[in-house]
Amino acid sequence: MLWYILKLLVLLPLIGAMIWGSLRLASKLQGRLGAPQGGSGRSVRVVETVMLSPTQRLAVLEFHGREILVATGRNGLTRLGEAPARETVDA
Repeated sequence: MLWYILKLLVLLPLIGAMIWGSLRLASKLQGRLGAPQGGSGRSVRVVETVMLSPTQRLAVLEFHGREILVATGRNGLTRLGEAPARETVDA
C-alpha cells in the first residue's frame, strides 16, 4: 500500500507537468501553423483571432489589401465587416 501511494505522489505531478507543457506548446504553435511561409505566394493571411466561447471565434483576415472580420462557429464562417488593410510597422 505504501508503494502505491509513493508511486502516485511521484507520477501524478509528472503527468500534470506533461499536460501543462503540451498545452503551453500547443498555444504557442497555434498561430504559427496556419501562417504562410515567406515567398509561398498565398493571398490570405490571418492577422488576429479572438476566442469568444469554445465554439465561436472572431478572426481578422487580410486578403488583397483588405482586412475582413469574420466569425467562425458551428454554422461556418460569417463575414461581419471589411476595411482597408492597416500599414504594419516593423520594430
